[in-house]
Amino acid sequence: MKLTAIYEPAAEGGFTCWVEEIPAAISEGETLQEAEANLAEALKLVLECQRELSDQTRSASSLKRTLELAAA
Repeated sequence: MKLTAIYEPAAEGGFTCWVEEIPAAISEGETLQEAEANLAEALKLVLECQRELSDQTRSASSLKRTLELAAA
């Protein structure tokens, strides 16, 4: 599975960026390369936070399994 990164030039310079499929993953950078690296880190943090929230809220009887999405 591939995600879509959007890089919007900022009026003050650099880029604002986000992951189209995961709106909470937002970042910025002075260069496209910096924005891309920062966005990857933001995405990792969003996923870690969601995992922690899930750990806190799911029932003791729930099943936890890895889901891997294959390319279509």
